[in-house]
Amino acid sequence: MFSLSMTVQPQVTVPLSHLINVLHSLKSSVGSSSSASSMSRKHTEHASDSELQCTESMWNLRELGLSDLGTQQLDELVNCVLPRLSTQEAPLPLGGQTAWRTSHLSAHSFFYNKHGFSCGPMPMSGQVFPRQQPSPLQSVCTELQHWPVLVQSRGFKTLRNKNRRLQPGFDRPVESEGFTPSFMKGFLSRDKGVEVESLDSLLKNKNIPDGQQDAFKRGFAEGFLKAQALTQRTQDSLRRTRLILLVLLLVGLYGISKTPFLSGLDSAVDPVQMKNVTFEHVKGVEEAKNELQDVVEFLKNPQKFTALGGKLPKGVLLVGPPGTGKTLLARAVAGEADVPFYYASGSEFDEMFVGVGASRIRNLFREGKANAPCVIFIDELDSVGGKRIESPMHPYSRQTINQLLAEMDGFKPNEGVIIIGATNFPEALDNALIRPGRFDMQVTVPKPDVKGRTEILNWYLKKIKMDPAIEASIIARGTVGFSGADLENLVNQAALKAAVDGKDMVTLKELEFAKDKILMGPERRSAEIDKKNKLITAYHESGHAIVAYYTKDAMPINKATIMPRGPSLGHVSMLPENDRWSETRSQLLAQMDVSMGGRVAEEIIFGHEYITTGASSDFDSATKIAKMMVTRFGMCEKLGVMTYTDMTSQSPETQAAVEHEVRLLLKESYERAKVLLKSHAKEHKNLADALLMYETLDAKEIQLVLEGKNLETR
Repeated sequence: MFSLSMTVQPQVTVPLSHLINVLHSLKSSVGSSSSASSMSRKHTEHASDSELQCTESMWNLRELGLSDLGTQQLDELVNCVLPRLSTQEAPLPLGGQTAWRTSHLSAHSFFYNKHGFSCGPMPMSGQVFPRQQPSPLQSVCTELQHWPVLVQSRGFKTLRNKNRRLQPGFDRPVESEGFTPSFMKGFLSRDKGVEVESLDSLLKNKNIPDGQQDAFKRGFAEGFLKAQALTQRTQDSLRRTRLILLVLLLVGLYGISKTPFLSGLDSAVDPVQMKNVTFEHVKGVEEAKNELQDVVEFLKNPQKFTALGGKLPKGVLLVGPPGTGKTLLARAVAGEADVPFYYASGSEFDEMFVGVGASRIRNLFREGKANAPCVIFIDELDSVGGKRIESPMHPYSRQTINQLLAEMDGFKPNEGVIIIGATNFPEALDNALIRPGRFDMQVTVPKPDVKGRTEILNWYLKKIKMDPAIEASIIARGTVGFSGADLENLVNQAALKAAVDGKDMVTLKELEFAKDKILMGPERRSAEIDKKNKLITAYHESGHAIVAYYTKDAMPINKATIMPRGPSLGHVSMLPENDRWSETRSQLLAQMDVSMGGRVAEEIIFGHEYITTGASSDFDSATKIAKMMVTRFGMCEKLGVMTYTDMTSQSPETQAAVEHEVRLLLKESYERAKVLLKSHAKEHKNLADALLMYETLDAKEIQLVLEGKNLETR
């Protein structure tokens, strides 16, 4: 900014605009007082203005430190600061008026916008409005015959001027618009020191009477103390708020640090002692127990094997269907060896955060090494040890299994840590995981056979109140394909049924009910079946029972019922005497004949026009057996001992031949069932009537009916 400054006193630098205002105010006050005798009317009108300007000039001189200068020195200062121009250079007034005009347009610089002139030539543009009262700079420049300039008239008031107008009680005069702002005055006078107004001077300036000065001081002191107390309370509240926020921040950081994705594996590092679980609690898997017995010996007495130079196995993989007791076997190993047991599920290592699974693997194995000898059991191993693939969508998906491979291969020899993994899908595991040196042993845990099912049922039946006459072998024979978990559920369902019926103990009837519920669903007693459909169902199920009873190689009948269960309106259950590891051609044909018995019975009793859709599931099972005989078992003379696994890849002639042989087997089975039912029509009718009366008949009752005996003693 262009400015002209001069040094009046040491450490005081004043801009030209401020100095001009002060000098002009002093000059105007002197001029107005000298012309008072010749113009009395004007003196009367402007007396107050002259006094105000004089007081304002003295105040400003005192602010600038020029109050000690005399009148002559001030005139010399004015002549030095504002030299006059010659008469030739001075412009003439326009129309008897001054050449000054007022512009309300902003200029190109702040100096031009404030003072109305700049160092260069200034264009005269825009509408010009006369100012009611000339500014100090305008008056001084006019009397000194300066060049005509534009003076900016700002259309706003500062906050200081507004406050001064609202406080008329102070004797300090209102400053003119050309004065320097308060923040500039504070900046200019910062080296002079801040003058703090005392309470006595404030009382004096306020003209407070002597009688009220004590009350004023007392009120001032009370207000000061209250303000201090309020400030102190505010500061205390801010401190408490900051302290609370700091505590909440620390608690939040501590909680985040304890989350699973930052702390690694949090639940699997705590060992469990399995002293109450031994091999005596595991039933139906004798071969698996025998193989794991060697692992228990390794953990109990490792020197027995290392003395000959052998190494302890690092891992044992348990493979089998769900519910066969793999987890129970792992617990029994730890219980037999009396070592800590670490349990972890494969899904615990699968997280969305990169590196969390590998971190949990490291934590698990670090804890196991620190507490060796021990057993680390990883359930559902296929979820963490699946085959590694290159996937751009999951570039870090192999970190967890790589860490598992490294931990299992990084054990020192004979460290005493046994890894037991369990899976239902061994084919999904990575080849590097199941090689010798990681999982050295692979133990198959199959579903129990009839002997194993009997042991499991006896084990769980001991835990409930049961009828001593119950034979677990009967239930075991009718639960082919049941796992240990299924048998436990069967016993529990029977106990619940007995409790609902209000019985004191569980009988064979509740066990049969529970078995049917698991196999075929709950009873639909609310289903309203009309007499005709009930009659058709009775003859249909009786047809199955008659064919099964009089066919040589068919399985023995266990029960026949017309009580709706699940999607079926009735069923006949067969009970094999022993588990069938293989079946003969005669047994397969007998099963097909029994399946055809229902539809054959409907056709014989009600006619060909009134057969129903109830035999659809029977035809499915019969067709499946016939296809297996032709395409897989080599039991067809025409096609020979050849398997046809994929029929779509066979020639049309071969497909037609296979279809012809299947149709032939089904037709022959249908005819055999028809001949059998026609020859036992009386027994067929008696059994259907008994089912209509009693709804459910067991094997003994069916035998009594077919032998022509009464069931009144039931």
